[in-house]
Amino acid sequence: MGLSSVFGGAEAVALKAVVIGATGGIGAALAGILAARGEVTRIGRATTPGLDLLDEASIAAAAGAVGPGLHLVIDATGFLHNKLFQPEKALRQIDPAHLAYSFAVNATGPALLMKHFLPLLARGERAVFATLSARVGSISDNRLGGWYSYRAAKAALNQLMRTAAVELARTQKQAICVALHPGTVDTGLSGPFAKTGLDVQTPEQSAARLIGVLDALIPSQTGLLFDHMGVQIAF
Repeated sequence: MGLSSVFGGAEAVALKAVVIGATGGIGAALAGILAARGEVTRIGRATTPGLDLLDEASIAAAAGAVGPGLHLVIDATGFLHNKLFQPEKALRQIDPAHLAYSFAVNATGPALLMKHFLPLLARGERAVFATLSARVGSISDNRLGGWYSYRAAKAALNQLMRTAAVELARTQKQAICVALHPGTVDTGLSGPFAKTGLDVQTPEQSAARLIGVLDALIPSQTGLLFDHMGVQIAF
């Protein structure tokens, strides 16, 4: 069953979707697949409307430009490293500026997306908000240590998503709010850290798997974290 028929209930309707972070590797692949199934608004820093995760006014403006009645919103943003910050291997490498930036992009930004985009989900029919999290954000699954800023920020994102899902379920019984682990993908974010033996996917492979997961979700699964194969990951 395809997304175009799943979203909209008994009678198939044209999918109305938003992909935030649509200029990134996974975001672009997700938007490309969804474009064949309905109306997709691609949002990023250089799009119209534009959106900067560090600027709530731009998030509110982008949400206002899109409007209500959305069947699917995907937050495909995320930060792991840049020229200034690299994943920590030991406690001595913890940097307050790194922690603050990771939380701003990986937790606070997505929380603001939920604040402004969850109210735009279609009412009275199945609608989904999904944010890209990471397996390393699971506290119970942490056996290797390291990556303090990224792990902590993604754990915070999982809690924010879960809390938003609880609130959303009180008024929209068919709405679903989830976090997704896309796996290791050959992009600028995780590609440099891929190890031999890992299932390294292309953005298109990961996007197809993620859409398959979204396609199969039911409202009772709201507030959970799933990997790209549809397996639930414990928080």
